[in-house]
Order: sequence, then structure tokens, then C-alpha cells
Amino acid sequence: MKEKILIVDDEKDIVKMLDYNLKKEGFRIVSCYDGEDALDTAVKEHPDLIILDLMLPGMDGLEVSKALKKEDKTVAIPIIMLTAKAQEADKILGLELGADDYITKPFSPRELIARIKAVLRRVHEKGKLPEVLKIGDLTMDFSKILTFVKDKPVALTAKEFELLRTLIKAKGRVLSRDYLLDSIWGFDHAIEIQTRTVDVHIRTLRKKLKSEAKRVITVKNYGYRFEIEE
Repeated sequence: MKEKILIVDDEKDIVKMLDYNLKKEGFRIVSCYDGEDALDTAVKEHPDLIILDLMLPGMDGLEVSKALKKEDKTVAIPIIMLTAKAQEADKILGLELGADDYITKPFSPRELIARIKAVLRRVHEKGKLPEVLKIGDLTMDFSKILTFVKDKPVALTAKEFELLRTLIKAKGRVLSRDYLLDSIWGFDHAIEIQTRTVDVHIRTLRKKLKSEAKRVITVKNYGYRFEIEE
């Protein structure tokens, strides 16, 4: 599934232009126009990347970036800052506060798309799991789509395998049911019956993992995380 991008800019013409060009590239788009809404949307939608304007009404882009990097749920989301400020000091400050790249207005949509793809490539490379991963008594062979507990094969369905892989890749971060539905089942907005789908799969997954089921931890009223440490 193509990555989801959150566009944050108070200039509606820019948002419209970016929405059009990025959708043409196959990206899924969410947009908002101020800093407070950006924080709420980032937590709710968990985008793969944020295009963040520096000059926003109320909470500016630097404050938004700082707040996103303090939250466990949003700390890993890459940010490209988009602004009319071209001074070197502004760029350095933006990068020091957690931005992954910085592009100044006016800009070419093609250049921005190239920057987006470059940032996403770096993130994907960094987040890649080894072909074979061993955690306690659990072994996962991602190249062969095989799972073992105490060297005995475990028959996981495709969704169970992807669910387990997604939880492991989060490296201890809590993933909401909405995020899991969006990432694995492709549901952008959860309804109750869809949310139960995640719970049912987690329950079945735990049964199959047996002694290693304790690693799949429920975070009440939010979602699940995978415990890597013993």
C-alpha cells in the first residue's frame, strides 16, 4: 500500500497543488491548516511522512515539530519542512528540532516529490528487519515467511504474519488498532466491527505463539505493542 502523507500548510492553494501532484504519484493524502490540528491529525492518522510549513497561525511549524518528536506515537514520523524562510539559521534550527529535510518556497513539485521519496527510502532502509530474526524462543524468517517457536514451525496466516512483523518493526512503540487496520487491512477509518478484527487476530496470534505470547502486550484503550526485551 502506498504511503500516507500529511500536508500541513495554511495556504490552501499550496495544499491543493500538493494534494493533486502527490495523489498523481499514488500517495494517500491527509491535510490540515494549523499546528494544533496537525498534532491531532498526526496521532489519529499516523502518516508515513509529514510536509510541515514553518509559518503557521498559532503554533508554528518549529513548535509542531518539537511536540511531534516528544510523543512516542509520532516521534518516528519523518518531517519535511516547507517554508518561505531561506536563511541558513532557520534551516539549521529546523533540522536540529527533528526535520529530515527542508525545502523553501517557491519550489518545484517534482523536486519535493524527489525529496519525499529520498526521505522515505532512508526511513525504510533504517527500519528494515534482518532476513532472519530471533527474539527469545521466537524465530521469524522474513524472506521465507516462516515462524518458529522453540524451533518448531508455527502456521500463521498471511495477516497474522504481517501483524506480528508490524508489531516487531515498531520496536516497542504502541500501535493503535486504527493504525494496524490501516497498515494491514487497508481500512482508513475504523468502525467497531473492524476494530474487533484486530483483537481477534491478536488473540489467535497469541495462542499460536504459546510461550512467546507474553511479548504481545495490550495497552488498554489504545492498542498493542511487542516486547523485545526479556
